[in-house]
Amino acid sequence: MTDLFSLAGKTALVTGGTRGIGLMIARGLLQADAAKVYVSSRKPEACEQAAEELSRYGTAIPVPANVSTEEGCLALAEAVSSRHGEAGEPLHILVNNAGATWGAPLEEFPAHAWDKVVDLNLKAPFYLTRALLPLLRKAATPDDPARVINIGSIDGIMTPGDRYSYTASKAGLHQLTRVLAKELGPEAITVNAVAPGPFESKMMAATLEAFGDAIAAAAPLRRIGRPDDMAGVAVYLASRAGAFVTGTVIPVDGGLTAT
Repeated sequence: MTDLFSLAGKTALVTGGTRGIGLMIARGLLQADAAKVYVSSRKPEACEQAAEELSRYGTAIPVPANVSTEEGCLALAEAVSSRHGEAGEPLHILVNNAGATWGAPLEEFPAHAWDKVVDLNLKAPFYLTRALLPLLRKAATPDDPARVINIGSIDGIMTPGDRYSYTASKAGLHQLTRVLAKELGPEAITVNAVAPGPFESKMMAATLEAFGDAIAAAAPLRRIGRPDDMAGVAVYLASRAGAFVTGTVIPVDGGLTAT
């Protein structure tokens, strides 16, 4: 059973890995014995701080990058690849977690909020996955595929209020996950999405402060998500336990989508 969920010898990259859900996942991968985890975000100091915090669990390597543009995604892929010579080392696990949200009334919702959110939440996972395909292919075998894990949201499944670009981008990411799973499956690369519900993070801080008790009460399990809940699903999808799972969207939400 320990071997079934082990990530021993595997290398991972987590975007948005310096806080919130990304940090939870990075920690979980290291606790499952991943050989190394690259953590990336826009701010170099945040990357350094997160890597230092994660170092108690294993080897965490800071790689700052702004993945909100195609150029930034290519730069991150090159930064990871170039650390191990011209060909690069195998990348066993890619976690596309970096994201943004925006809320405003329908009549006031700005055009730039669509661009910012869609660029980061939907276009970046596509560009980065494509740029890292050579390293993912190098890691992939029929019995142990390379893994792409996209972090969607239950907002891409349910119908929340004023976060129009966010909910559309996450629904789009869920569909992109299925399309890529179909295309990359024959190359022994699985592509799955996780749709988190409410977790303690900077993105959710204001919402939870104002409505946390009501949100928890609405969930069948009567609580919000904890770090181990997110770490657990990521380790499952990245390990041998999840080797035959692809094209799925897994809600991790305490049952909110069932209501």
